[in-house]
Amino acid sequence: MARHIIGPAADVSPGEKHIVEIDGRSIGIFNVGGQFYALANRCPHAGGPLCQGDVTGTAIASGEPYGLEWVREGEVVRCPWHAWEFDIITGRTLSSPELRVRTYDVALEDGMVVVEM
Repeated sequence: MARHIIGPAADVSPGEKHIVEIDGRSIGIFNVGGQFYALANRCPHAGGPLCQGDVTGTAIASGEPYGLEWVREGEVVRCPWHAWEFDIITGRTLSSPELRVRTYDVALEDGMVVVEM
């Protein structure tokens, strides 16, 4: 695996993302509560620029009739083309977990974000 130093972790605050180019691939780097994750910037549904979408949460049914609860704030990226939601941590879609976007290992070394590909 090749290691790629992306830049200072301080440049990506919690809840934010940066899109970088590594070996001709567009990759989204996400900070979720201080943990870093990397996803391919290509939605498997229709090839859209997934990582350019909003970082958000999602709604699930609550215990109340017709009730909804907002959960997982900052852990979901929503594709800007068709609003498919992906778990930033696992790369899986929320609606069909068998469908996923490629993820990459991320480490912090001396304050720098490092992606392994």
